[in-house]
Amino acid sequence: MRFSVVTPLWQDRPASENMEVAINADRLGYPALWIGEMATYDAFAFATAVGHRTDQVALNIGPLAVSVRTPMTMAMGIASVADLTGRHVSLALGASSRVVVEEWHGRQWVRTAKHLDETARVVRGLLQGEKVDFDGELAACRAYRLRLDAVEGPLTVAAFGPAAVRVAGRRADRMLLNMVTPASLARLREQLAAAAAEAGRPTPRVAVWLTCAVDPEPVASGQLLRALVGYLAAPGYAEMIREAGFAELVEFARTRPHPKELLAAMPDELLAAIGLVGSESEISDRLQEYAAAGADEICLV
Repeated sequence: MRFSVVTPLWQDRPASENMEVAINADRLGYPALWIGEMATYDAFAFATAVGHRTDQVALNIGPLAVSVRTPMTMAMGIASVADLTGRHVSLALGASSRVVVEEWHGRQWVRTAKHLDETARVVRGLLQGEKVDFDGELAACRAYRLRLDAVEGPLTVAAFGPAAVRVAGRRADRMLLNMVTPASLARLREQLAAAAAEAGRPTPRVAVWLTCAVDPEPVASGQLLRALVGYLAAPGYAEMIREAGFAELVEFARTRPHPKELLAAMPDELLAAIGLVGSESEISDRLQEYAAAGADEICLV
């Protein structure tokens, strides 16, 4: 099992702290850094800046929302970062959320699994340097070839629900999961293996983003809990959190209380249930649980 680092993009912290995270990950010898995108930095701009402020760390960019960027802009962005930094760069595709896609970007958030599938088909061809002609229902590219060097990959699909997991099994080299319990990971890994076998492919590797804090002070626990508020009633996440022993909290979240009320009701124990939070020995034991459940890579948030 390998380890990598995630730039956390905390919404209640200065965006510039993400560069500190990147520089420290590189200094400590982590092989790869994940650079997502939400409300602050453009992922390609930030990745290029990181490439010029660090020495060796590879750059995994995404998950990028397939409903927001076209396959061509994603492939061109990845190839641009690779060319400008000289680093190994890879792309992760994701569905994002209705709020981000429809409210922030003004785009339609529909049939996301289909959109993931078609986009994965297009960007794989583009990143391999092929001239792509594809006319899908939600993604298309006609007669375009990268003018920059091909990018070797791997191609990652962020998944959670069954349909997206099937896409990862059919199209991805790696499936990315965010904030799961070991039990949920094992179940999703089984679904992935079945989908890959049906497609006649080897099972993609599985990477898991997990928030991590060793013996956190209250201020750190509060920061981690605030990041979970939006997930407690979200489809898929809510069921997983319920299974982890927090049914009453999930039911309260579904009544749509004010975020401050919900935050006040969230116990610190929730953090350890869906992340790596506790003493060094507790985290070490928890890592073994994730390894046994099928994690190939732990991505430390």
